[in-house]
Order: sequence, then structure tokens, then C-alpha cells
Amino acid sequence: MDKKPKILVVGSFIMDLVATADRAPAMGETVIGTSFKTAPGGKGANQAVQAARLGVETHMAGCVGDDVYGQIMLQALNSSGVDTRHVKISHEHPSGIGHIRIQTGGAGVQNSIIVVPGANFDLKPADMQWLEAEIGGYDMVIMQLEIDMQTIEYVAGIAKAAGVPVMLNTAPAAPLSNDLLSRVTFISPNETEASLLSGVKTDAQGRLSDDALRQAASILRGKGVPNVIITLGDEGAALCAPEGIIHVPCVRMTDVKDPTAAGDSFVGAFCAGYVSGLSIDESISLAVHTAAITVCGFGAIPSLPTLEKVKELLKERGCNELLNKLK
Repeated sequence: MDKKPKILVVGSFIMDLVATADRAPAMGETVIGTSFKTAPGGKGANQAVQAARLGVETHMAGCVGDDVYGQIMLQALNSSGVDTRHVKISHEHPSGIGHIRIQTGGAGVQNSIIVVPGANFDLKPADMQWLEAEIGGYDMVIMQLEIDMQTIEYVAGIAKAAGVPVMLNTAPAAPLSNDLLSRVTFISPNETEASLLSGVKTDAQGRLSDDALRQAASILRGKGVPNVIITLGDEGAALCAPEGIIHVPCVRMTDVKDPTAAGDSFVGAFCAGYVSGLSIDESISLAVHTAAITVCGFGAIPSLPTLEKVKELLKERGCNELLNKLK
């Protein structure tokens, strides 16, 4: 990664309010928790920090409220080396928050999240007009679906016209126009999101078989997306290309604490690898190793690893060919 490319993340800031218990409560039930913490996050902010910590020059555009949570989140990005000059301060709505419940008993560590977007939806196309003059300075644009859809479509149009690749992380799941899909270069749904976007059904366990993966990816490519990367949770990820499916297995870790931000870590790492000259499948391998470290930490931004930490894991797991390309 001798070259230092430049990524723009247009996305969300969410302050995570995290409660941990042995099991999640049923509707109408109260359970006693084991811990409560706060941590800065949001899909956009997480992906920006992850790319920056892997050595890529990263800029962030988004919106926070004029409040303490907004200040904490901006400080977290700045301290990680993310340029936040294009972050808007809203005086109309508070910063977004995420209510995260983590269940540590039963079938391993699992989480559920309620997001209240707040100021995130105050980022409008008019706030991104500066990008028309500056888009050529970026090697990639990353977006998610926690901000206003009109803003996402506007930015994707600017990038497409300039020939700048766009990664669209389709989370949380939402309907997407064919026009938007035709403007993006990469799409990275999980299995549930891929099912909702394509209409291809998952099985009773919420998984997509290889045949279903091929079918879902074919439908998405038919809508104009050239590269479909479907994340498979504890099964890793799949690059669904016209010539076939490349499976990249999950990297197993023994000390999993919190799956929050694992998907964002994957996206940020994939994009960092790709703009730094790795192939698509090498970038996916980098991403699954990076996300594996993330689930061993607590909270979103605090758990995202540096390039040195990722190199240590690659060395430990014998991924010497990929490791050598990162030097």
C-alpha cells in the first residue's frame, strides 16, 4: 500500500447506546442486563474510520446534531485521521442514535439494533454540490442507506459521470431504484438484503444456497451493478461474478465480544484494499480478516483495527502472499 489513494464516505453518524444481557427480552418482558456502554458509530462513520486506519486518505460527508453526541463522534473521526470538513451541523435535529441489544448467552453473541436517524437525514443534495467540482480528486465513493435517498442518488450520479467507482452498502435494507443501481460499481448486501433486493428467497435459516446466490447476483447485475459481493455472516463472503462464485471463508476467532460494525469493517477494508491496488478477491480476503478482529472488540469505532493489527493476523494465519502486497 505504498500509494495513498483517497476515499470519500457519504453516510451516517450514529451514537451507539449498548446494553448487554444473557438473553434479549421478549415483547413486554424486562431482563436484568450485565453492562451498558456508549460508543461512537454509524455505518458511514465506521466505514470511514476503518478505511483511514488501513492507511487510506479518507474524507467524510454527513450530518450530526449540535449536541454532545455530535461532538464526540466528530472527535472520534478526527482522532482516527478522517477529514470531516464536509460534515454538516444540524440545528434542527439531534445526532442519530442506535439502541443496541447484545445477547451473550444461547447461540453465541448476537445483537439487534434500533436506529433513530435524527440529523443524518438533514444531509440534502444541496449540501453536496461542492462534490461536482471535487469528485475527480477521489478514487472511490462509499455510501450506505442511513441517509436521505435523494442525496445518495445525487452523489452516485456525480460519481458515475466522472468515472469514479461507487460502493453502495445496502444496509439497512430499503427499496432501490434501477437508476441508482446502474450508477454503482460495487454492491455489498448481506443475505437478507440480497433476498429483498432480488426477490430470491432465503431458506428457513435465512441463508442463500449457491444456486440462490447465483440467481440473486444475476438479477442485481441485470439492473446494472457489475460487481455483487454478498456477505454471509459466519460463512464469510461471496464474490458473485458472471463466471461463477468465489467464496472467501470467515476467519474464525476465539474471543468474539460484539458483532457490531463487523459489516462496516468489511466494507471499509474492502474499499481500502481495492483502491490501493489489490484485486477484488484479495480485497475481500483483507476485509474478512479485518472484520474478524473487529468482532473481538467492544463497540463500533473503538473495535476497528489498524493496518498493523490486520498484518499481525494475516501473518498468524499464514496469508503471506496477501501480507506481502500490503508492505
